[in-house]
Parts: sequence; C-alpha cells; structure tokens
Amino acid sequence: MIDRLIEIGRCYGMEMNVEKTKVKKISRQPTPVTIKIGQKQLENVKCFKYLSSLLTDDGRCTSEIKSRIAMAKAAFSKKKNLFTSKLDLNLRKKLVKCYIWSIALYGAETWTLRAVDQTHLESFELLCWRRMEISWTDYVGNEEVLIRVSEQRNILHEIRKRKANWIGHVLRRNCLLKEVIDGKIVGRVEVTRRRGRKRKLDDIGDRREYFHLKEKALNHIKWRNCFGKDCGPVVLTDYR
Repeated sequence: MIDRLIEIGRCYGMEMNVEKTKVKKISRQPTPVTIKIGQKQLENVKCFKYLSSLLTDDGRCTSEIKSRIAMAKAAFSKKKNLFTSKLDLNLRKKLVKCYIWSIALYGAETWTLRAVDQTHLESFELLCWRRMEISWTDYVGNEEVLIRVSEQRNILHEIRKRKANWIGHVLRRNCLLKEVIDGKIVGRVEVTRRRGRKRKLDDIGDRREYFHLKEKALNHIKWRNCFGKDCGPVVLTDYR
C-alpha cells in the first residue's frame, strides 16, 4: 500500500518525507511494525499528534485529556487577572466557558471517557471556579466552591451534549463512519469487545437501545428533545 501511495504521489511530482513519516500501531498489546520506504525503515512511535489531537498506541483518550487540561490551565493563568477581577461574576464565568473550556474540550465529541478521565475533568472544572473566587490559602470544600460561584458540575454534561450533537449528525448520514459506529466491517462481521470495555455511545444511552437511538436521530425534533439542553446525569463508572 505504501509503495502504491509513493508511486501515485510521484505522478503528481510529490515525494514522501521518510524522516517525518511515523508508524503507530493501535492495539491492546502494541508490537513494532516493520514498514520500509526504499532502504529506510519508518520509525515506530507510541503517540502521535494529528490535527492537534494526541493519539496513543493503547487507543485511550487519557493522554489527550491531560494534554488538553494542561493547555487550558496555561491559558487561564495568562488571563488570570481578567478572571479574578472585579467584573461581574456571571460575565467572568461566561468568559471561562467560552475561552478556557473551548481549549479543554477540543475534540471531546470523540472521547471515550473512563472514570479516571471524568475525575480529571471535574477536578479541572472545580479548579477554574476555585481560582476565580477563593484564595489559595483558604480551606474551602468543593461543594462550598460551587455554592459561592452559583454553579453545578457541568463539564461532563457539556461533553455529553457535544457527543449527542455529533453522533446525531453522523447517524443521519450514510457514510463509513456510521458503519464503524455500528460495529461492523466489510463482510458484515460483528466486532466484539472485552467485557467492561467502553464504547463512545455508552455515554449517551444503553447500547441495547441503539436501534431506537438511530430512529430518533432521523428526527431532529425528537433528537433535540432527548439530548437538548439537559442530557441527564452522568454516572461515574470504573471501566478498565
């Protein structure tokens, strides 16, 4: 396949840069893959940044989520004087959700969240509200922080809404991505998974109701009624 790609590229005057081309195998037990271009072997990597998203060889989103949270914290620190100023609290909260959450939740529509990932995201959410209103020397519990800023734990609900909007858009189309979400490959062979392994759709509804989920997606009104302003509670479940 690589030889064919190189051959077609040369027809258009393009050459593959061997130094910048990497190989990454996504598997439960990643093993090196041997792919050569000419006499040079491509480098195997454990993680790779593609379109600003960090992809790892274990297929999990934990590294990407941590990276996003770190970037969001850095952005918050740069504008800390604004977020901790005497501006109206509601205005400052809107600024945080607009500028800081947008950095933290980039690409969240495709995340598969485990319990540890959900904990990291909720900790980041509380950190934002704590830094806005409370001195680092004060001992204040998380629930008291939420009361002072008149907020609830909303970041997981925001991710769930984004997923619902994206999944609904995909399910209304007839495309390869829809086939992947259906869990089927060429030949209509059902893709199996280990017990307890989480899928992207598990955050939205019961996998056994997937047929009804697709029916709802075809109707914009029903879909927005189910996954509109409120997507319901997010339950922390430990998936290994």
